[in-house]
Amino acid sequence: MSENPSIREFLGQELEEQHNAWYDFFCKRESIPNKTKKLVGKLRGVLKSPRVNQDTMYVFFKNNCPGSGSLYDDFRICDLETGNVIYTIIPWSGYNDNDKGAAVIWGRENEFEKPLFTGTWKGAKEWFNDPSTMPVDRTLETMMGETMIGTVG
Repeated sequence: MSENPSIREFLGQELEEQHNAWYDFFCKRESIPNKTKKLVGKLRGVLKSPRVNQDTMYVFFKNNCPGSGSLYDDFRICDLETGNVIYTIIPWSGYNDNDKGAAVIWGRENEFEKPLFTGTWKGAKEWFNDPSTMPVDRTLETMMGETMIGTVG
């Protein structure tokens, strides 16, 4: 079981506490408050999705330093019970010229083999909320250790 707060608990925290959600960063420590605010705003953009359960999942932030490309931030939505990463959401990609600046979503739905979505941030939010992009079987729940991800209460 994770020691991380659920997404719902996390969103109730003060900004200073939310800074603890950073797993790793290569940027200046002074930039963390602004980066946190931006990523929390992006997180809020996907919370109405049936893919996200605020009570059984947690979030962490990561600032990435790719071998080529620019620093970029992502947030990862994980299962509280198993700690498995369910989604890696990159609001603005910086790791290669093909999709630099694009929003990219990776997920356990396809074992992170390729992006589930690449495009604009608006499109990423629409993808998250579109029932036609939901897995038709229980693959996602199975990968989470049978934790239901249905409704957000």
